[in-house]
Amino acid sequence: MIFTVAIDGPAAAGKGTIAKALAAHFGFDYLDTGLLYRATARKALDGMDAVAAAKALTPHDFQRDGLRTAKIGQAASKIAAMPKVRAALVVFQHDFARRRGGAVLDGRDIGTVICPEAEVKLFITASDEARAERRWKELVERTPNLTQTEVLKDLRARDARDSERSTAPMKAAEDALLLDTTAMTVDQALAAAIALVDARMSAGT
Repeated sequence: MIFTVAIDGPAAAGKGTIAKALAAHFGFDYLDTGLLYRATARKALDGMDAVAAAKALTPHDFQRDGLRTAKIGQAASKIAAMPKVRAALVVFQHDFARRRGGAVLDGRDIGTVICPEAEVKLFITASDEARAERRWKELVERTPNLTQTEVLKDLRARDARDSERSTAPMKAAEDALLLDTTAMTVDQALAAAIALVDARMSAGT
């Protein structure tokens, strides 16, 4: 069976948590596409050309320390706006999405560019303030002086960069199902996502 769940949305909306849980629930493979860009950014920050870094990624690169830091996240957002970097990673992502056994991918352009033929497209979002609070809670233990105001500013800057770039901007696909997690617990958001995927799977049988 080929069945793809494409999940898009801004940072800290909950898409990664939901994507991993959906994959586990349905027994699908999971790919965090943002990690591809973070790993590429880490190699670029180490001095490698960004396009060459994207072409040279290995599984080891996904295990490197520090890939989830705010610094790497900002760098990843910048190189993700480079058309040649995106092109270098598109084929890998699409092949993963259409593998047999089912796949869940989350990112910024999965439903619009990587896999527009996905059986289910979700656009997961939340208010800026809710996302900033969530991201701050993730980062403050490692960065005690970090404020929610700083995180909010960074998130909005990243949103603008992701949605305004000329190549594969972040946006909901026309047929995407919107899931706003602002007032939801993790369990509530996951239950809502499972229900949406179940409905599409049932409709296709």
